[in-house]
Amino acid sequence: MDSRADERGDQRRDWRDTVRDAADLALLGILTVLASAPVLTAGAAVGAASAALHDWLDTGSWPTARRTMSRFGRGLLPGLPVTLLGLGGVGLLVTNLVALATGRVPGGAVGLAVTSVVAAALLGYAAAIVVEVGRTGGTGWRSAVTRAARACLDHPANCAALAGTSLVAVLVGVLVTPVAVPILAGYALAAVHAVARRRPVTQVELS
Repeated sequence: MDSRADERGDQRRDWRDTVRDAADLALLGILTVLASAPVLTAGAAVGAASAALHDWLDTGSWPTARRTMSRFGRGLLPGLPVTLLGLGGVGLLVTNLVALATGRVPGGAVGLAVTSVVAAALLGYAAAIVVEVGRTGGTGWRSAVTRAARACLDHPANCAALAGTSLVAVLVGVLVTPVAVPILAGYALAAVHAVARRRPVTQVELS
């Protein structure tokens, strides 16, 4: 049972709570994708969305629009190199996978399998970083990278769980109609946060 249920005491959730939560997550995904549309703002958008979701899971209520916009603004410059590195990494991995799958480079099935495993591990690591950024208010990408790396090395099962969750989200995103992808983004973010809360990625000390 999460903190939201604890705060509600003996009140029992019904279908209206479930529908409201589903609508909130769908809206979060849509707004995140819209804010990421200029591409270079993707890091700030994901960081602010992760922080909003972290607040919701902790307190049962979403942060105000003003607070979220402030987080987005503060995250624009720190998120820029993260966005560029992320796009470069995804492009490189996709290029390698396509080249191996089509036989344009040597390696065959073994090379394809190894590259796929590496890609899945990096996906889990990226999910851990996103969760960590959400825990620190949507900023602090550099420290989040370090904490996530240390935690994934200390607890590889955590990274594997995040990798599996993220991989399922990616596969579903490929299969569903493109119109539904923004909605899926909110649910995917909630899923990695849920996995991280059951399998803590790291402990953040509060000053």
